[in-house]
Amino acid sequence: LNNGSVLDYFSERSNPFYDRTCNNEVVKMQRMTLDHLNQMVGVEYILLHAQEPILFIIRKQQRQSPTQVIPLADYYIIAGVIYQAPDLGSVINSRVLTAVHGIQSAFEEAMSYCRYHPSKGYWWHFKDQEEREKTKPKAKKKEEPSSIFQRQRVDALLLDLRQKFPPRFVQQKPGEKPIPVDQIKKEPEPVPEAVKPEEKETAKNAQSAGAKGPPEKRMRLQ
Repeated sequence: LNNGSVLDYFSERSNPFYDRTCNNEVVKMQRMTLDHLNQMVGVEYILLHAQEPILFIIRKQQRQSPTQVIPLADYYIIAGVIYQAPDLGSVINSRVLTAVHGIQSAFEEAMSYCRYHPSKGYWWHFKDQEEREKTKPKAKKKEEPSSIFQRQRVDALLLDLRQKFPPRFVQQKPGEKPIPVDQIKKEPEPVPEAVKPEEKETAKNAQSAGAKGPPEKRMRLQ
């Protein structure tokens, strides 16, 4: 493509952007030069800018007089492919929609991290914060030993609860199944044996003899 052949390339029947009723077709049918377009009134195509052999810009305009034209549309050809250039309103509309979509997505994502509780109020809860908390090693808290007062107090409370609510099941040996208290057979208490009065006297004499000690030995006189 070059400056002389680009308009013929643009006027091919395969191009959907080309208007067959334009002044270019009239000039082409009458085999006149493109300079006669300035003397005509109607739609025409002109080469606005050329950067051979890559870029060509063609403008569609409405000519009202030799000195007055109204631009209608612009087309550009890049590497042999014809594109229609968007107008200023379409460009602004597209950019505004893109910006609004990005802002709306940002607000929606921000609202997904927002939390609220009547007692706490509002706060932010991010996903990476959960991952950091999971990866952080948890510091083991040192258990402080209980004081004597605490142990005595707990023992007193447990004893009080045991008296108020006695246990209903008892585990006699570790590992065995607990048994209800009602099913445990109480062993009869041993009956104290009757002591005879003679045995009592002999026991008292033995105790008194043991308290006095053995008799003293006396030396014999010769």
